[in-house]
Formats: sequence, structure tokens, C-alpha cells
Amino acid sequence: MIKKYTCQNGVRVVLENIPSVRSVAIGIWVGTGSRDELPGNNGISHFLEHMFFKGTATRNAKELAEAFDSIGGQVNAFTSKEYTCYYAKVLDNHSQYALETLADMFFNSVFAEEELNKEKNVVSEEIKMYEDTPDDIVHDLLSKAAFDNHPLGYPILGTEQTLFTFTGDKLRAYVEEMYTPEKIVISIAGNIDESFTKEVERLFGSFERKGGRKTESKPVFKANHVTRQKDTEQAHLCIGFEGLPIGDPDIYSLIVMNNIFGGSMSSRLFQEVREEKGLAYSVFSYHSSYKDSGIVTIYGGTGANQIDDLFGTINYTLGELKRNGITEKELMNSKEQLKGNLMLGLESTNSRMSRNGKNELLLKRHRTLDEIVNEIDRVSIQSVNDMANRIFTDQYTLALISPEEKLLLQPSS
Repeated sequence: MIKKYTCQNGVRVVLENIPSVRSVAIGIWVGTGSRDELPGNNGISHFLEHMFFKGTATRNAKELAEAFDSIGGQVNAFTSKEYTCYYAKVLDNHSQYALETLADMFFNSVFAEEELNKEKNVVSEEIKMYEDTPDDIVHDLLSKAAFDNHPLGYPILGTEQTLFTFTGDKLRAYVEEMYTPEKIVISIAGNIDESFTKEVERLFGSFERKGGRKTESKPVFKANHVTRQKDTEQAHLCIGFEGLPIGDPDIYSLIVMNNIFGGSMSSRLFQEVREEKGLAYSVFSYHSSYKDSGIVTIYGGTGANQIDDLFGTINYTLGELKRNGITEKELMNSKEQLKGNLMLGLESTNSRMSRNGKNELLLKRHRTLDEIVNEIDRVSIQSVNDMANRIFTDQYTLALISPEEKLLLQPSS
């Protein structure tokens, strides 16, 4: 059972006791990401995540790494468009030490000039590495096209131009502005009891920060088509349709529909593009939900000489779905697959910690597994067919990276 607490300063704590395991996962979730940035500081959320590992007032970067290695633990972090997470997984008898070490990183990082310069080079290499993976870049290109100048269209890594403007003072100002108590959730899952919340209160329950600007505005989905010529072996195509926000009541119909269309090996997209026509090795669709918007993305990679065939096949498969709808067998198979993935995905303390932290941060509620299964079971053929016609309209965004100059693709007749 999930227990919720609120510290005296507004920091929220969610704890799930799992007595059958010997591990504990602890995550510090902060409700800020690339969406909260400005053009001049794009990438600062991600760079700040790196710098929390580069030394505190009492530990240098190596000593922080050794702090977790010495207890057989794991520590890491990630940045998304709407949140940042710092997390650790350790044996249950090391849980207090792990929490104290995470708190040391969170509150006492010094952002030393020498470490700043080294890490800028590290992140610069990360950006270059990303540029060498066109099957990743094309998704960022799609976001930029779909959300235009809205921060949801910014790349999480930022750019080399903004990266080299970051200073210790800029990082400290961003923490003061965005890492405020009401935006922070401490999620804990594993062999730990409720008394552990007293340790969380001791370490996280009294700090205050003034906060700053309210940055969020709802994006407007744009039907833009963009292409980029790049020396690649394949052409990489993304097609985006306006989706649903994370708390939308129809979200489960969309999840089921996406799974049937392109979310698995038995999906229509995979079977038609790869199994029937052999046009692509990698082809799939997925849905990204944000607080107030969403995007359904279809991706495929193929030889430049086959990109029109790929695009036409995708459009044909979309048209068949809209014209003829889904079958009872597809509906039942998709539901069972989703329920199986849900259950199997929660067999680790890390997975449960992540699920609880994200739910508290973005939704402020926690559905039980039975409630989620009931929501999936309530999805009908009609609701899926209605969703397909609602989502897959002629107002779509397209992003293409190709080794050849290509005219903007047009839907096949």
C-alpha cells in the first residue's frame, strides 16, 4: 500500500513498503525540465543534473561515486521535458546512508569552476554523440516542428551555444528559482517502514526557496513538415498527431489503440511494413503525454529510395484502421498484453518508485493496479475506433532526416 506524507515545507513523500524484497529505491523527483527553460538557457536542467554528481562541500566527484559503490548500490539521474529525477537503489540496511548522500548532493553541491568546465566538455560530447544517431534526432525534430517555439519543442540536451554560457551562479539561481519544496516529491519503495519518513522530514522538510517565474503555457499543436539532409545510411521518418494530456479520461482508449496500431510486434504497422513488405527493420508508434498536451508519434527507418513506399504504407495502414476499425481479437489481445506489461513492469523496487514518484508529481493521485486493470477492461471497440478517427486526421506533423534532398512527402491517395 502507498502511504503519502507532506513535510512542513510542502515537500511530498510517497512510500510503498514491499517486505518481500531486500532492496530500497529512493528517488528525488523535481517538477522541472526542459519545458521550464528559456531560449537562452535551454539545456540547463540537464546540465544541472550532471553537476549534482560533481562534488559537494564534503565530497568530491570520485568520493560521491565511491559512496554508492562501497555499499553495492546504484545511483543515477535523468532529465525529461517536465521533470528531473535523482535516484538510488541500495540494500535495505543502507537506505539511510543513501538518503543522506542524495541529500548531500541535492543541497550541498558546490558547482566548482574546474568541474563545470570538464562537464561542459562531457555534455558537448553527449550532444555530438546524439547528432550521430539520426533515429534519435528525428524525434526532437518532430517535437520542434509540432510545438514550434513553445518550450516543449526544445531539446532536453540543449545546444552547444547555450551549454558554454552556464556558470555556477546561473546554476544556483536556477535551483533557487525552480527547485522549490512544492515541486519536489521523494518517492521510496522497498523493504522500508513508515518510520523512514522521519528521516526524509529531517533532511528535506525544512528548507525554503523563494521560487520564481511561472513558465508553463499550453502549447498549440502545429501541422508543420520539416526535412533535414544528413549523411546517413537510412532515411528516418517521424509523423506526429496531436495526442492527449496525461490525465485525460480517454487515455486508456488511446493506449489500447496505439498498441494495436504500432505498439508491438503483432501490431498492424509492424506486420504491414516489416513482415509483409520488408520495408524497415525498425517501425513503431508511441504516445507521449504531458500535463496539458500530448503527441502520437509514428517512426520508421528505411533506405532513401524506399521512403515514399514507407510513407505510403503507413498512410494505407492508418486508412484501413479508420475505415474498417479493429477486431474483437485485436482488442482482447491488446488488453491482455497491456495488463501483462503493467504487472511485469512493477516487479522491481525501481519501477515502483518511478511509478509512484511520477504519479504524485504529475497527477497527485495513485490508482491501484486493480483500478488500472478495470480502466483497461472498460475500453471498447467503439471507443478505440472513435479514438483512431479523433487522432489520425490530416493535421499531422512530419519530420524527415535523409541522405538525399527530398521534397516534403505527401499522403498517398
